Amino acid sequence: MSTHDFVRTLPGSRPPVSARDQLLRIHLDPLLLLLLIVIVGFGLVVLYSAVNRDATYFNNQLVRMGLAFTVMVVAAQLDPGFYRRWSPVVYLFGVILLVLVLLVGVRVKGSQRWLEIPGLLRFQPSELMKIAVPMMVAWYFHDRSLPPSFRDVLVALGIIAVPAGCIILQPDLGTGILVAGAGLAVVVLAGLQWRWIGLALLALAAAAPGLWYTLQDYQRQRILTLFDPESDPLGAGWNIIQSTTAIGSGGIQGKGLFQGTQSHLEFLPESQTDFIIAVVGEELGLVGILLLLSLYVVVIARGLILAARAGNTYGRLLAGALTLTFFVYVFVNIAMVSGLLPVVGVPLPLVSYGGTSAITLMAGFGLIMALAARSGGSWR
Repeated sequence: MSTHDFVRTLPGSRPPVSARDQLLRIHLDPLLLLLLIVIVGFGLVVLYSAVNRDATYFNNQLVRMGLAFTVMVVAAQLDPGFYRRWSPVVYLFGVILLVLVLLVGVRVKGSQRWLEIPGLLRFQPSELMKIAVPMMVAWYFHDRSLPPSFRDVLVALGIIAVPAGCIILQPDLGTGILVAGAGLAVVVLAGLQWRWIGLALLALAAAAPGLWYTLQDYQRQRILTLFDPESDPLGAGWNIIQSTTAIGSGGIQGKGLFQGTQSHLEFLPESQTDFIIAVVGEELGLVGILLLLSLYVVVIARGLILAARAGNTYGRLLAGALTLTFFVYVFVNIAMVSGLLPVVGVPLPLVSYGGTSAITLMAGFGLIMALAARSGGSWR
């Protein structure tokens, strides 16, 4: 008999529990958790450089990320049935808040996006809808036959259009696109036929001239600047020109951490928020960007694997949609900074400075883990 066998036979003795098993007991996926920690750590280092070693920004972000991880852990503990039952309530509550924003919201820099409780806090209800909309669409499809019928698709589009329209009216086109994308991801995952997707794209292209006149002046200018940033190099084209210059100047290996000039000399606008990927490109080069993109790809792949293991239609649709929404975040931000899409104010997930977006994303990952943990299967 080995020493290990002897210990196992002692009365009241228990075999040691590994860290992995401890995480699984509280419904946290070890691989996904590790990837998120690495990305956040990477982001903190880059942010510290982007703000020229200002400890205030770093400490604030550290606190916000700690809160975001706490929200993720709490979200992972709730039963999937709880999420399904409360989806309509959360959705309706969010829509009411969006209407209140349009009526009595706080206006900052020309946009009316916030609600304020005097003496307590100011918050942005549109962030809630990034989770509430896919929850509601997944709830609607849960007990219906899939692929969805034409009528069910129309109802789902209505569920998406109401909050997305309210957000765009604030105006906040970037968040409106993300909210609509989160809902549409559920519709696509529900088995929407490709011919319908093709027809929708053709209809959108046909409606583009009319939609042009519904845009705000600054939104039209951003689109025009995308095609010719040099037409206004000191105005509307400044952001794209400086961000592409920063990325290009980094080359393969970059200038070195804390050695960037575009951000430190304040040529690069919003270097700690929307344009922080340009700081990565300048200081860490193509190698740094590819490393970060690789981490994002593995997170997305892991999220889709967990979505596939969810125990029912609601869980699979919601977890898959939240994962695809994370992908949209990454794609839109990098395409925006690279000059492939208009600037719409979408932060780089878990890297850009700011707490609201990070908390929303982490809540989504906690929800994904909750849906997968109770599927009846195993993560091992």
